Amino acid sequence: MSLSENPAFDVSSLSLDPIEEGTSILLTGDDSDALETIFYRLVAAEDGERSLVLATESTGRDVNRALDDAIPTASERSTVLTCEGPDAKSNVTTVQDVTDLTGLGMQFSSHVTQAQASTDRVRAGILFCSSICREVEDTRSVFRFLNSNLLGQLRRNEAIGVCALDTSTDIGSKTSSVIAGMETSFTARIDVETTGSGEATLHVSGLGDDDRSIDVSL
Repeated sequence: MSLSENPAFDVSSLSLDPIEEGTSILLTGDDSDALETIFYRLVAAEDGERSLVLATESTGRDVNRALDDAIPTASERSTVLTCEGPDAKSNVTTVQDVTDLTGLGMQFSSHVTQAQASTDRVRAGILFCSSICREVEDTRSVFRFLNSNLLGQLRRNEAIGVCALDTSTDIGSKTSSVIAGMETSFTARIDVETTGSGEATLHVSGLGDDDRSIDVSL
């Protein structure tokens, strides 16, 4: 099925309307487990799609398992960059230095290009960008990395992107200031509020007419 026949990406597992191509989502929350669950439901590839995941705190094996938990066999349609080695499968590449944002950006962009060679429909995501903010000396360099790579790729390609930021992480500066800076570059924001065991509320803004709060099971 061509992109023109189905231009939006399905996220019905979160009770959200389909997400239009080119959409970028800033995903925030202070519960890393809940944040991770929502992240993978957004980025796991369905049939005819590809996923690209940059995971800063997970092994490739963990990422593949999480993708498959979100959508069965999604890992078979995915490319993974992980900062926790070693490489687990052929779809996994270990990042040697997360603070080298130039090199990381080149890797990320290259993998997006490779994914686009096999399908127009790509879901790209970074989990957790807060870890990158914690490791680098200048948070502004993270903004440049996101604009040049994740957001730049979305503008050049027909894809959606998700950047997850754990607000409980000490990133050496006011988290609220970092979020405020990032929000200006992203199309939408989803804030994940844990409301009970296995339950969360998604506070959604910027996704077309889908601005609302949604209760979901984790």
